[in-house]
Amino acid sequence: MPPSPDQALRLLIVDDSVEAAEAIVSALRNSGIAVRPLRPVSDEELVAMLGAQPIDLVLAAQRAKIIPFAEVVQHVVASGKDIPVIAVGDSIDDASFLEAHSAGARNIALRRKPQQLLAVVRNEWNDLEDRRALRKLEARVRESERRCDTLIESSRDPIAYVHEGMHIRANGAYLEMFGLDSFEDIEGMSLLDLVAPQHVENLKSLLKSLAKGETPQPRYELDARDIAGGVFAATMEFSPATYENEPCQQVIFRRQEIDTELAQEIEALRQRDQVTGLLNRPTFLHALEDAVTEAAQGQAQHGLLMIEPDHYQRLLHEIGLDAADSMLAAMGERLQGVLEENPGAVAARFSEHRLAVLLPNADYKATTTLAERIREAFASHVFPIGSRSSTITASIGGVQIGEKIASVTQVLAKASQGVQSSLDVGGNCSEIFDPAAADRAEEEHVQAWVTRLRDALDQERFVLHYQPVIGLQGDVSPVYEVFLRMDAGDGELVKPLSFLQIAEENGLLWEIDRYVVGHAIEIIGRRSRNGKPITLLVKISQSSLDDDSLLRHIGDQLAAHGVPGERLMLQLPEAKVFTHLKATQEFAATANKLGVRIVLEQFGVGLDSFQLLTHLQPDMLKIDRSFAEELPKNPTNQERVREIVAKARELDIQTIAEFVADATSMSFLFSAGVDYVQGEFLAGVGPEMNYEFE
Repeated sequence: MPPSPDQALRLLIVDDSVEAAEAIVSALRNSGIAVRPLRPVSDEELVAMLGAQPIDLVLAAQRAKIIPFAEVVQHVVASGKDIPVIAVGDSIDDASFLEAHSAGARNIALRRKPQQLLAVVRNEWNDLEDRRALRKLEARVRESERRCDTLIESSRDPIAYVHEGMHIRANGAYLEMFGLDSFEDIEGMSLLDLVAPQHVENLKSLLKSLAKGETPQPRYELDARDIAGGVFAATMEFSPATYENEPCQQVIFRRQEIDTELAQEIEALRQRDQVTGLLNRPTFLHALEDAVTEAAQGQAQHGLLMIEPDHYQRLLHEIGLDAADSMLAAMGERLQGVLEENPGAVAARFSEHRLAVLLPNADYKATTTLAERIREAFASHVFPIGSRSSTITASIGGVQIGEKIASVTQVLAKASQGVQSSLDVGGNCSEIFDPAAADRAEEEHVQAWVTRLRDALDQERFVLHYQPVIGLQGDVSPVYEVFLRMDAGDGELVKPLSFLQIAEENGLLWEIDRYVVGHAIEIIGRRSRNGKPITLLVKISQSSLDDDSLLRHIGDQLAAHGVPGERLMLQLPEAKVFTHLKATQEFAATANKLGVRIVLEQFGVGLDSFQLLTHLQPDMLKIDRSFAEELPKNPTNQERVREIVAKARELDIQTIAEFVADATSMSFLFSAGVDYVQGEFLAGVGPEMNYEFE
């Protein structure tokens, strides 16, 4: 069971180098994993961290000297917690592999192979979540077994469990039926001893077939024999079960006191919905569970459809609440008529006004074809409802059951989503989820985005928006941060979160950086010529640090538009700088020669943010937005903000606080000495630069 996308990875990193640790954190965050990192610098701190808070994974350098790898494993084992330890190394050979696993590592990750490291972390995290889920399920199973045992004991049905034909459990009703005083009288006794001699061979053959995993017939009729030798007609029902972790068969032994035909009729009625004549929900769910189990083993694929009448509440208003059952009965009859061409299909009333169909051994084409036939059959029919008649259209949601979605919960959820989606677009349509098609659709989705991004670059369909950055300590000069949007046509603007990841994976970020910076310089120049000088903050990506092409472009554009370099401020995230420190130092040095200023954003959430300032001194620090959350009520965030501002003042670096949400936060930031603020509380992001700074 993979972690949810919003779940944070609680990661403990043991490494002599803070830069190496930060590089791992950055790589994980760039891949979309929310990380809460910790880094101990001593044995005592490691033990304290393991004991004080839950940890998901430990990444420990195999050649660490401050806390050797073997000691890390010992401390983790001593904690008594299920925490996977991953050894991190620069390379791997037979000796290092054997050494790491002998010490207790679950896996080995290569520091210089980010994709391999990411895969190892994801796999171990997924395995950990699976083990946690398994432990929860085992606890629930134990509790369920306890409750089931209580229910079985109190049941009026005679129930027993047999293993290899021998009794291992029987309830009071079973003992009473055979005239036994206690279970000790029957424990270890063969089931064959309780049937009349003429039925022994047939029952023996049946038990052998059940042991091979064959499906039992619903009812097995025979003559039973009690402990006193009395013979009576009985029926037996078998179902696979486990008892105390042993596979066995559950047997329900019923004395026949009615004729066979009547018993069969009663059983058929028990499985049917009395209004529609279709299967009821419990019976249908049992069939669905069997189908999902079969699909999980890769033996077949099946189709599931959910059918719901459109505008149900309006229909009830028109026909009257008393006619609701008549409407459902008419829908059931129509559905059964459609399914006559699919004799293997199973139909049921799944809920109050929702019907369901299970189509065995059907591929996606067969499932969608049946869905369309049902939709058309409903839309083209006039339904008799009591003394009235009405047209009823239906929304259909479905799912293709296969190995990739072999879970009853997932199957039902996807089918329900399809029904809701069909209803949301007006009804009288179907939506069938196919996991294999989803993979293909994702590939097509990515390629479509790449094409859109390329077109936006070529046709200049990117749009710049702005948010004012306001001075708190007396500076009233106009400063704005630039935000990128993509014009999708018809007035729709797409925010970067929708496409930046795809742009990065397909090598388009450096072109987007070039586009935004070039247009920003052009705007600064135009405003200056109109007597409205401004300073713009522009985000750039790590890909622009790889060579000097962006800086050469900036130099050319500054000269072409007559813009002084200090009017342009380039923003880089702290995590990217930590992992590309040398490239950033060279970039900043060249930018400073042009007069361009560097802003370090998302500052303060790294493993050792202040150490970074000993290697790189930016012109500004933008405090990470997480510290602005409930700032007036959060003493920890307040203390961190004061600490960052004090350190920045000491190094003559200005500070910016973003996502300011209220006047109380503004007051605190002013008293803490923050130089600039921005946020929706002050002014939102928009296409115009019209904020009154003075």
